[in-house]
Order: sequence, then C-alpha cells, then structure tokens
Amino acid sequence: MSSVLSHKKDQEHVRTSLSDSCPASSAASSRSLRHERLLRLGSSGSPDVSNDTSTNHAESYFLQRENRLSAKKRAEEEKMNSDYKKMYEKAVATNQRLKSRLETSKQELSEIQDRLQRTQNGKPDDGSNMLEAEKKESWSLKKKISDMEEQLKVKADLKMENQRLKDENGALIRVITKLSK
Repeated sequence: MSSVLSHKKDQEHVRTSLSDSCPASSAASSRSLRHERLLRLGSSGSPDVSNDTSTNHAESYFLQRENRLSAKKRAEEEKMNSDYKKMYEKAVATNQRLKSRLETSKQELSEIQDRLQRTQNGKPDDGSNMLEAEKKESWSLKKKISDMEEQLKVKADLKMENQRLKDENGALIRVITKLSK
C-alpha cells in the first residue's frame, strides 16, 4: 500500500513538473511520459505480472517494428531482383538480336566472297548477267547524253542564227522607213 501512495505522489510531482516546462520541449516530454509509464507499470502491483505485461508490450512493439522493416526490406529486394531480371531479359534479347544479325552478315560475306572468287576465276554467274545489263544500260545512257549535247549545240547555233536574222530584219526595216520618207 505504501508503494501505491508514494507512486501517486510521484505522479503528481511529474505532472506538475511537466506542466511547468515549455511547449517547445513537448517531444521530449512525451518521451519522458512514455518512460514514466513504463516505470510505473514496472513498479506497481505484483512485479512479475506487470513486468511481464510491460515486457510483452515492449516486445510486441519491437517485433511489429522489426516485421515492418523486414517486410519493407523484402519488398525492396524483390523490386531490385525484378529490376535485375528485367535487365537480364533485355540483355538476353539484345544478344539474340545481335547474334542473328551476325549470322546474316556472315552469310552475306560468304556469298560475296564466292562471287568475287568466281569473277576472279572467270566463271560467269548471275552477277555477270547483271554486269552486262548494267554495261548496256550505261552505254545507252551515254549515247542519249551525247545526242542531247549535240541537240544543245544545234539549239545554241539556231539561237545565234535567229538573233542575227532579227538584227538584219531590224536593219532592213530602218532602211525601208528611210526610203519611204
């Protein structure tokens, strides 16, 4: 009983000292209140029962906090693993794409080397037919170009002739006008 009375006196003393303190230290006072409550729970009644409940309360609080932190950590790890998995899948897809491009390039290279070998050895192949067609086309284009150049020369000559005739016509008109006056 005497422990209960001394406990009530301590509570009044703590309350008055807390009410006297400034409002800026409210966070510190709330911490001290929690601390006081835990001490109260530990000192009141039977020490075994209250100690067990305060221990259980503290343990449950810390267990819940630990569970939350571990769940958060697991979620972050899963997210990172997911990111690594996505990056890995992307890298694998890129590698496959590059391998296929490499294979097609190798095939094209071997075909070109075969054609080169055939042309160097004088063996005609499909490429030689194309070369002949290109040569014929080139020759016909060159012929057309030379014909056009000749036409341009003729056109230039005709323009000069036309200008000369205009000048002569103008001179004749002047002479006729002088004679008619």
